[in-house]
Amino acid sequence: MKWLAGLSAALLLAGCAGPIAPLPQAPVAVGAAIQVDAQAVPLDPANPARDRIGGFVYAGGVALTSRQTSRLHGLSDIKVWPDGRLLAIGDQSDLLEARVALDASGRLIGLTGATLVSLKAPTGIDLFAGGAREYDSEGVARLAGGDLLVSFEQNDRILLFPKGGGVPRPAPQPDTKYTDNKGMEALTTAPDVAPDAYRVGLEDSGQTFICRVSTACVRDRDLALDGSELVAFDNVPGGGLAYLLRSYSPLRGNVVKLKVLDREGRLAGEMEIARPLTVDNLEGVAAVARPDGKVRFYLVADDNFGFYNGSPTGQRTLLLAFDWARP
Repeated sequence: MKWLAGLSAALLLAGCAGPIAPLPQAPVAVGAAIQVDAQAVPLDPANPARDRIGGFVYAGGVALTSRQTSRLHGLSDIKVWPDGRLLAIGDQSDLLEARVALDASGRLIGLTGATLVSLKAPTGIDLFAGGAREYDSEGVARLAGGDLLVSFEQNDRILLFPKGGGVPRPAPQPDTKYTDNKGMEALTTAPDVAPDAYRVGLEDSGQTFICRVSTACVRDRDLALDGSELVAFDNVPGGGLAYLLRSYSPLRGNVVKLKVLDREGRLAGEMEIARPLTVDNLEGVAAVARPDGKVRFYLVADDNFGFYNGSPTGQRTLLLAFDWARP
């Protein structure tokens, strides 16, 4: 019979192609859900008992990995809500959503319920398919109505992703000259201005702008950079703004500063993280109200997918937590 002869030939060819890979021994995950593994890290590897930097108390930290995806890398910004919901953007347009896991004492121990999806371009295809100048996402914010905002460098723009799904559309952005690859790193909502308002900050200058989905952007304050670069900011519960600065040198490595401003723009708190403390390419900050009245700051590190200029770096995806009380 012809079909039997064809089957015999196909089996013969398959045999010539080499051994067939064995079937998986456990179900393979399908869809956006991923398991995120967390390994605890101390604030000071040389002194694990150390638990503070000035007025900031270390509330736990973890190095995040996943055995189910190669995309859990490059996290460039983060937002966290009081109920534990977490939103993070990778610098290759991957969107992570999860819940912060805390132990009985409220210390950070990991993430649960994680999903990871690739954001789409206005054309409907994955932004990643357009190359680095299209997918270089840096800041993320979610408006009160549920729409998602993402800022991009290289091809400098802000895209609005509708709450109900569908393709994104351009959102208003500052009418200014951008330095290549040092543009709109910082992004957060501006609920004190309007439900559709958001703040944008430029990496190299510290200039900030207030924008609205319904109108153009206007210039706001300039943030003091202290010789560093602006990489993120977030609203402080109760009023004020927290922003993150980062610098790097071969001698000191990464040096990260967190500055907290009050409602009037005055400096209310500050900490610096540098070697020998646990530090990496920290690029995102989220500020969350705690039940005891303190503010918790979550800092996330962009590990650059573990490589720089083609060489391995040993960088990690760190998520660190610090509690701070207003003076």
